[in-house]
Amino acid sequence: MSYTEKDIHFREIITKAVCGKGRKFTQATHTITPSHSPTSILGCWIINHSFTTDKVGDSVEVSGSYDINVWYSFNNNTKTEVATETVTYVDSIPLTVVDKNCLDDGIEVNGKAMQQPTACEATISNSGNSVLVQVERDFHVEVIGETKVCVAVNPHGCDDDDKDLSFEDDLDEEFEDLDPEFLIDDLD
Repeated sequence: MSYTEKDIHFREIITKAVCGKGRKFTQATHTITPSHSPTSILGCWIINHSFTTDKVGDSVEVSGSYDINVWYSFNNNTKTEVATETVTYVDSIPLTVVDKNCLDDGIEVNGKAMQQPTACEATISNSGNSVLVQVERDFHVEVIGETKVCVAVNPHGCDDDDKDLSFEDDLDEEFEDLDPEFLIDDLD
């Protein structure tokens, strides 16, 4: 059965959908000041990462914090200590895909750390009494909201004769022919 253009009607449906997306990779340097002047850096790691997301215009702000732990030696490598400092950050992530039809009421902003903040390098500063820690962060964000979708509607409904079940029947026959005792050994 063929339909003419006048037979097809359109409806606007309001539905939840992803109305904006963005991703950002950030590198930052933090200065940690231990209680003693370090002689050498023995290790550096980041723990206790937490963040929140908020839509601001056509971007999403990721606000978070984490603890940086620096294990260092001092007093000419005769003693060690761990310096811990909590740092905060705000990353503004522009939305590369934006649906202008998204209704602002009840939007939801989701953020995912594609890579947890990672300490890439820790070095003693030129002054000798602090440690410079290079950190990488990577976030993907989505804005979910209500938007309108326009769909074509056939006023005559669906024709049940259009269902073709022969494909499913063919699969049933093929499964019946399978040997359940057949196993493949390693091909090494």
